[in-house]
Amino acid sequence: MSVTTPPETGDTVITTDQSLLTDYDVESTYRDINDVQLHVVAAGEPDAPLVVLLHGHPDFWYGWRDQIRSLAEAGFRVVVPDQRGCNLSEAPDGIDAYRQSELSADICELIHSESRESAHVVGHDFGGFVAWNLALRHPSMVDRLGIFNVPHPTVYRDTLRSSPQQIARSWYVWFYQVPKLPEWMLTRNDMANMVDSLEITSHPGTFDEETIACYKAAWRHTGITPRINWYRGFRRSDSQPRDTVTQPTLICWGGDDIALLPSMAQKSVDYCEDGKLQMFPDASHWVHLERDEVSEVLRCHLS
Repeated sequence: MSVTTPPETGDTVITTDQSLLTDYDVESTYRDINDVQLHVVAAGEPDAPLVVLLHGHPDFWYGWRDQIRSLAEAGFRVVVPDQRGCNLSEAPDGIDAYRQSELSADICELIHSESRESAHVVGHDFGGFVAWNLALRHPSMVDRLGIFNVPHPTVYRDTLRSSPQQIARSWYVWFYQVPKLPEWMLTRNDMANMVDSLEITSHPGTFDEETIACYKAAWRHTGITPRINWYRGFRRSDSQPRDTVTQPTLICWGGDDIALLPSMAQKSVDYCEDGKLQMFPDASHWVHLERDEVSEVLRCHLS
């Protein structure tokens, strides 16, 4: 594992690294993790309790900006990677590179890069699937688990098999399996459909024009294909070796999520030996951006 400073790119200004957080002391590094170079934003004292925050689609590290500040101020070491294929991280070719086993292996090595044997792990959206998978596949690596608006993988699989409503809500998952067409659709008209995926799934005002400009810059760094390969790789992934999560687990769920049935939230808690559900009925899929209470609840859970 190596840690370096962000590369110089001549006259090109990197606008999606730690400099997006001008009001807080954070750093960007590039780390060789699992044969992939990941861009990682970190804050807090190096020897403080470690928290790893995992973004989903179409997000990047910046989606955790509120929690980075909150957790670092509460005395945690906060490490937030751009997951492989996203923003400033490397994007390996092929679908198999984005299987759940590879994504969770990235986080194991990331934790080790902090000279730790375990960490608190928190995930939103697809990052939540990675967090679930890590807790089930490598339980000794996870101290406490936080999940934002994504169901336990077994609950998701079973609901897809039994609920026509959830099948309809997950239309994009099937669409992403089609070769090349999703990439064409999502990149045309200056990535208007990608912008729509932020605005349609959130409440008005969650993403302002300045923030959307940052997201568009992040999408351009690696292109859209690696992000779509997350979903293609998910379909190819092996089942996790167990279903029951043993770590203390907090699930925060915005009830206005248009893509995921809220009934899956409680069902997911039932797969946790020590689970707690905090519903936010008036929040969207982006619950951690829309409700300040989420950061407070998360701090309490991790303390």
